[in-house]
Amino acid sequence: MTDFLQPTEFIDSDNAKLRAFAEKAVGGIKGAKARAIALYHAVRDSIAYDPYLDYTDRDVFRASAVLSAGRGFCVGKSALLAACARAVGIPARVGFADVRNHLNSKRLRELVGGDTFMWHSYTELNIDGAWVKCTPAFDRVLCGRAHIAPLEFDGVHDSLFHPFDAAGRRHMEYLKDRGTFEDVPVDALFADFVRHYPKLVESGKAGGNFRAEVAG
Repeated sequence: MTDFLQPTEFIDSDNAKLRAFAEKAVGGIKGAKARAIALYHAVRDSIAYDPYLDYTDRDVFRASAVLSAGRGFCVGKSALLAACARAVGIPARVGFADVRNHLNSKRLRELVGGDTFMWHSYTELNIDGAWVKCTPAFDRVLCGRAHIAPLEFDGVHDSLFHPFDAAGRRHMEYLKDRGTFEDVPVDALFADFVRHYPKLVESGKAGGNFRAEVAG
């Protein structure tokens, strides 16, 4: 279990600003479960979800850099939650799966070439001796604009994604489990992005406004 408490290149739980963020989020809260829930909400809602990033910049995968930027996509936000958990003594690792996301913007579908997203990321926390999955990707503001209920986490049950949105439309399906990792496997992930999502990678430096797109 000690391996999942140590800082790594991308889950850099020894970063001073990150540790301060984590300590503030759990300030005065006792117990691993309650502290994990507090960290989940802090990362989910303090960091805006943004898929329009420069994926050639390795900092988009690094926990402390995501915190400093105030925005990130699922991988960066999962790394941040894992780093915050490690910073307060909760063992954590990152997991990945390929998913079919039916609710996204027209532009993102065009850049990805459909609705299948490889290497979607979640965080797995060891709480009271059990590994529990949670996904801090979509912040509350974005969910409100997309008419999706924010995904909650109770520290006991896996919390990956609602299969349906608030209107009963199918939202997300998990297609392939890629397993869990001590650190973000950036080289493998980026190689697949270049191979399968070249338009997304090429357009990353231009940015975009995903919140506006999903509300349109």
